[in-house]
Amino acid sequence: MKSRKYDVVIVGGAVTGSSCAYFLTANPDFDGSVAIFEMDPSFSKSATALSSSSIRHQFSNAINVEISQFGTQFIRDFAERMQVEDSKPDLCFRENGYLFLAGTKRQEEILCANHQAQIACGADVVLMDKDELVRAFPHLNAEDVRLASYGRSGEGWFSNTGLMDGFRKKAREQGAEYVIDEVCAVHRKAHRIIGVSLAGGDTVECDFLINAAGTRSAGIAAMAGLELPVEPRKRTLFIFDCAESPQGTATVNGGQLPLMIDVSGAFCRPEGEHFMTGVSPGVDPVVDTDDFVPRYDEFEMIWEQLALRSKNFEAIKLVNVWAGHYDYNTLDQNAIVGPHSAVKNFLFASGFTGHGLQQSPAVGRALSEYVTYGEYRTLDLSELGYERVIRNEPFIEQAII
Repeated sequence: MKSRKYDVVIVGGAVTGSSCAYFLTANPDFDGSVAIFEMDPSFSKSATALSSSSIRHQFSNAINVEISQFGTQFIRDFAERMQVEDSKPDLCFRENGYLFLAGTKRQEEILCANHQAQIACGADVVLMDKDELVRAFPHLNAEDVRLASYGRSGEGWFSNTGLMDGFRKKAREQGAEYVIDEVCAVHRKAHRIIGVSLAGGDTVECDFLINAAGTRSAGIAAMAGLELPVEPRKRTLFIFDCAESPQGTATVNGGQLPLMIDVSGAFCRPEGEHFMTGVSPGVDPVVDTDDFVPRYDEFEMIWEQLALRSKNFEAIKLVNVWAGHYDYNTLDQNAIVGPHSAVKNFLFASGFTGHGLQQSPAVGRALSEYVTYGEYRTLDLSELGYERVIRNEPFIEQAII
């Protein structure tokens, strides 16, 4: 058995853990050592790899808007920031926007309230009435739509694995050490984490531990005697072909269609020459971390709703399907970021509930600042802190998909 010491240990090497590693090693004021422990170097079942790979500014809380605004700019600049030797990673960012549809009075009220928060942050989002919606997107049936909210810039989709791999390669170049092993114990002395044990038999001391273990993050917290209201919830994504595609028919954004969130809750967006769709299930139980069996029955319900929304979606054919997991925060579906209230060197990057990919740049930057300076210096993420878990006071985000 070997014993090692790192200033910062990060549990979980996917996009959030690797973002933390990148920002720490990129900060000239941080001169410590960083190790990332990851049990699955393929990342094939990670939330990162199985996500819908999107980013939006259309949230109800200002902090979530600002987190994604930074994420958008970071994605735009990613190739230059992440250059390693002659390689510049291209995330293929499709800045085609989000389109939220409201079909009930309550949905309309939420869109209006959210819009006020968004424009206060400078987000490029506009509200559309029924006539404006149909002029912009002629393929849509807007008979039951009361209001729509459209992000004209800053929103879209990009390469999920490209973001993760770019972070990893650059962090490694800057001195971060990636270790293929599983953390099987967290060692705590009073109000401080002092190290971890690995399945391979080694022990590792540390000054800070960052919990970026995704759906397994509650288990890592429990190893330190800490509670975390995060559990795995399954989401199924479907790729379908369209006999008569509406792509190119929009009168805005060069004809390109946005990611649409229907009044039913189903979403749909272009994916190359096909379309991607999914929906939050009505019954949403906890699942095993190894359960990735798709829920095929959801497609029938989605198809029915999409066919009502557009004649172009009446004749479609399923071409691919997979299931991934949300690290679902049961308290309020918002991320939990920052130090534990009592164990200050145990840092959370957990419970993103489907927003981890887009929020990873801002969260990585914030936690690197906390480790280095003992405070947030660019974007204050205190509203997402652990204290609300202790108080059982949800920080509600209205725009959850």
